[in-house]
Amino acid sequence: MDLTTSFLAAFLIGLSGGAHCFGMCGGIVGALTLGLPATLDRPLLGRLPFLLAYNLGRLLSYVVAGMLAGGVGAWATHLMSVHQAQLTLQILAGLFMILLGLYLAGWWMGLARVEQAGGRLWRRIEPLGRRLLPVRTPAQALGIGLVWGWLPCGLVYSTLVWAMGAGGALNGGLLMLCFGLGTLPALLAMGAFAATLAGFIRQPWVRRVAGALVIGFGIYEIVLAARMILQGA
Repeated sequence: MDLTTSFLAAFLIGLSGGAHCFGMCGGIVGALTLGLPATLDRPLLGRLPFLLAYNLGRLLSYVVAGMLAGGVGAWATHLMSVHQAQLTLQILAGLFMILLGLYLAGWWMGLARVEQAGGRLWRRIEPLGRRLLPVRTPAQALGIGLVWGWLPCGLVYSTLVWAMGAGGALNGGLLMLCFGLGTLPALLAMGAFAATLAGFIRQPWVRRVAGALVIGFGIYEIVLAARMILQGA
């Protein structure tokens, strides 16, 4: 999969993961939104700078994590042939996408264990966010978003595995940026129309369609890698 296609696929995976984002982050968005200053006039427009700041911070954390993952992946290529490393990472990313799709659709919840493992890091980072509460300025909201971006999430972790095979730190960061932009519509909408959106997102068919789409991307990645292996045989 070339980089342009990968970036587009990462965006679509983020977009299709809206159902998971609602379940994982809906409570956080709701709590942060309800905690905004009551003096804000025109509630929707008044909340917008805060919602944008939350999500900008979250996306910045995704980019940093993606650059770290991409850098690790690039380093790993020096331990084996570049071609072999790329195929290995591509197959690994495809497998994680399939597992992620099963998770999103509610057909297999194994990735919840990965989220639990990430909870150890989160317990160290989360107190930093609490120091910024209650949120009264967009700058505070940006800080909360930077912390929020490290929340344990199977969707994020699976995409980070993919970022490892992106070809370097820059490409890994860009891949995670595209993924983050894909999650943006759902999370912005949660802050503005949480009650209305909840009924739609929680419908089983929405989660199943999103899961099937991500599984399709995973199978495509593995088929591409297998084809390259057979051509090189």
